[in-house]
Amino acid sequence: MLKIKNLTVHYEKALAVDNVSLEVPEGAVVIIIGSNGAGKSTIMKALSGLVPLTSGEIWFQGMRIDGMAIHEIVKLGLVHIPEGRRIFSDLSVLTNLKMGVFLRKDKAGIKKDMDKSFEYFPILFDKRHQKAGTLSGGQQQMLAIARGLVAKPKLLLMDEPSLGLSPKLVHELAPVIKSINQSGVSVLMVEQNVSLALQVADRGYVLQVGKIILKGERDELMGNEIIKKAFLGG
Repeated sequence: MLKIKNLTVHYEKALAVDNVSLEVPEGAVVIIIGSNGAGKSTIMKALSGLVPLTSGEIWFQGMRIDGMAIHEIVKLGLVHIPEGRRIFSDLSVLTNLKMGVFLRKDKAGIKKDMDKSFEYFPILFDKRHQKAGTLSGGQQQMLAIARGLVAKPKLLLMDEPSLGLSPKLVHELAPVIKSINQSGVSVLMVEQNVSLALQVADRGYVLQVGKIILKGERDELMGNEIIKKAFLGG
């Protein structure tokens, strides 16, 4: 579904991502794990057109998309839930969700996907008329995920979905991600919480200082000594 070939990204003269190649098969949950500053979020921004590539190629469903306008990438079905939620605090929960469907015209489909998002996160329905800025941090993260889902993604990019969540909410996040995937949405997730990431992943990549140092299926990564020592306290 997604193929990144030799991706390199600079911020001015600073090298952020160094010759990274990775793939997301259709129907899979793929994770990118690594410490803070490893370049994980930069990869996500490059995929969604938010930062330019120094070199490399990005292919989505057989089409090359690097250099394409952001709204055109979204139209293709590649939807980015950014780190830090990026909700519209002064607008209602419902209006925030409607922002996710501005490119869609299928009213029946929009209603169905709105209802599905409220099934995932019932508290958002209860608070649909409140300003998004009045929600708790966890509820704002739910809203960011729901807004991504109503855009009808084929591939959902999730950047640090557990960031700022309580342990209880982190625990509740794994089945939501699995359910989203089982509904037919492929997922590429960047996550510092490696325990959460490995619960939901089919395969993954480990990034260190902009380079991929390890890749494999979930069971391979869970048994890897580098992962155990660096991320799981083993």
